[in-house]
Amino acid sequence: MIARNANIDLNLLIALDALLEEESVTAAADRLGLSGPAMSRALGRIRRTIGDPVLVRAGRHMVPTPRALEIKADVRRLVEEAHGVLTPSAPADPAELARVFTIAASDNFVTAIGPALVARVAQEAPQVVLRFLGESPVDLPLLRDGAADLEFGAVEAREPEIRTEEVFADRGVAVVRQGHPLTAVHVTARRFADAAHVNFSRRGRLTGPIDTALAELGLRRRVIATVPTFAASLLTVRDSDAVGLSLERMAAATVRGLGLHTLPIPLALPPMSMTMAWHPRQDADAGHVWLRGLVRSTVAAVVG
Repeated sequence: MIARNANIDLNLLIALDALLEEESVTAAADRLGLSGPAMSRALGRIRRTIGDPVLVRAGRHMVPTPRALEIKADVRRLVEEAHGVLTPSAPADPAELARVFTIAASDNFVTAIGPALVARVAQEAPQVVLRFLGESPVDLPLLRDGAADLEFGAVEAREPEIRTEEVFADRGVAVVRQGHPLTAVHVTARRFADAAHVNFSRRGRLTGPIDTALAELGLRRRVIATVPTFAASLLTVRDSDAVGLSLERMAAATVRGLGLHTLPIPLALPPMSMTMAWHPRQDADAGHVWLRGLVRSTVAAVVG
């Protein structure tokens, strides 16, 4: 039989999870509804318990120690499992559901679908909070680690246990301002390549599948800028002669709302699969089942 230290306060796990997530004593205190001094005392107890500083000062910020980074995923998993054990089953009626759902999503999903989804949640489940996470420059196991409840977008290869569901398929289109020179001519591959282009890429990439397709025709486009978000690319296109990229169906309303014009891309490009992904531990969770259904119906309403 393994001996356990009965003096360990398991509430410290919740405090540690907040500290590792926020990397700030003040922000962690706000998250848990504690005072700053109370959270500072909790950090001191955590440091004494595990024998590590956990967070250390780096200029005006605090950064996690290597030990803290090593245990961060385990701490998140343990806190999530504890909540699962101690929280009553989610009610069948969304109006009674009180929960925070974290959705990791591409910027074009948040821009195009996010407003409608937030409005639906506010109507059906007023006690539910949606927390959208932007895509990280590096791929992280957010679903496995419990840092996100749902992922949506062009989901790439993930851990084998992750559940995936294609919600719809879309294709890329070019986006230009009203009155752009390309709107007055037949857009050939050469005319498309010769135009100035702006990319949106979470990793700051200057090239992608379009460049591969153009290279097969002996063409190369002129990229003048790359920005990290879809919204920023549309605003750049609106105020310049640059050509941007969008999804034809999902972002149609957003593009129209900014007074922009779409053009077909004169290349043989495969359709893009818009996929929803989640961890199997949430398969039967009533709240999660409701969320997945709401995402499906909201996307259907927006995409048409």
